Amino acid sequence: MPETVRVLIVEDEMIIAAKISMHLEQLGYEVVGILPRGEEAVVHCRAALPDLLLLDVNLKGVIDGIETARILQKEGLEVPIIYLTANADQGTFDRAKSTRPRAFLNKPYRKTDLARAIELAVLAAPAPSSPAAKSPTEEAHILTDRIFVRHKERMVKIFLKDILYIEADRAYCKIMTVNTEYMLSIAMGKLTDQLHNNEFMRVHRSYVINLKAIDEIGDNYVAIAGKAIPIGKSHRAAFGARVNLIR
Repeated sequence: MPETVRVLIVEDEMIIAAKISMHLEQLGYEVVGILPRGEEAVVHCRAALPDLLLLDVNLKGVIDGIETARILQKEGLEVPIIYLTANADQGTFDRAKSTRPRAFLNKPYRKTDLARAIELAVLAAPAPSSPAAKSPTEEAHILTDRIFVRHKERMVKIFLKDILYIEADRAYCKIMTVNTEYMLSIAMGKLTDQLHNNEFMRVHRSYVINLKAIDEIGDNYVAIAGKAIPIGKSHRAAFGARVNLIR
């Protein structure tokens, strides 16, 4: 099942925070919290890392928004950040830039700009790491086990293990999962480049399959969830080398 992108808002002006929360919910995102202090944001992220952090630069309290981001990064809590600020001077921008944010929005912002910034942020970051992800192997798995796609005006998360197969249809690709079909305006090659998982294999010019989802294998096809998917001649040898056939 797809998961809605979870956003944590860190903003000390509650009227603005409430407005941001309303806009996010209208755009289909899940607001997991509204916090006024950077210290509280650090504690929250240590316990449950969100998919995205909307962070005001000029927070009141012990640490400002930029220092909040630095603390999270030093602790290995990597989460995409979009900064919000009413102070867009060069010095502030240079400080914020050092923390590698996904976007920088001036207040007052436009809802359209907020929507576009979030969409670009989640596309650029497959997934945040977590406090438990200590070794490079574990972190690589967490960062590559899901993708974000647009579905019904929302950016939703799909775990790669839930994808059965992908079908190309001219300039579009159709991702099939057990419960949902997603139609994307993207070329097959570009999409498969983002599937950092060796369980996927191209078996035909129009099909990429999840090898673990195969129910049946024929001479020139595989069956997945009741659908017969052809195996192209040029792909048969490679496919045969990937599956454990006992004849």
